[in-house]
Amino acid sequence: MSLEERINQDIKAAMMAKEKVKLEALRAIKSAILLAKTDGEHKDSLSTDVEMKILQKQYKQRKDAAEQFIQAGRQELADKELEEAAFIEEYLPKMLSADELKAELVKIIEQVGAKAPSDMGKVMGVASKALAGKADGKAISEMVKSILSNS
Repeated sequence: MSLEERINQDIKAAMMAKEKVKLEALRAIKSAILLAKTDGEHKDSLSTDVEMKILQKQYKQRKDAAEQFIQAGRQELADKELEEAAFIEEYLPKMLSADELKAELVKIIEQVGAKAPSDMGKVMGVASKALAGKADGKAISEMVKSILSNS
């Protein structure tokens, strides 16, 4: 079953269960998928990579909005954004733990032959592609900096 079909089924279930916040999150995903399909690049069907990028973008938008609401002192709006992010997260693949991420990055650093923090660009290019959907770009960057500065 494709992501779009799964989202459509979950929208129907959320409507019947009257889960308002979940319904809003699912409709946002469906909207993003439809926009991606009609932008001309993908012609009716999306690859799994594109679907994951859409989900990650939706998830990140919710997290960023929640952070801004917290800074503005609007906890009720932040809670709603975090709740939507939690529903979106259910569709994302499991993220790597800090230890798993470090192990993967050490392999990539050895493969690329990076020795110093000045080699970060080489590592990030390979790591971003290899770990897409498995780890946040910011977490990858921070971990690479940490590893290269300690070596």
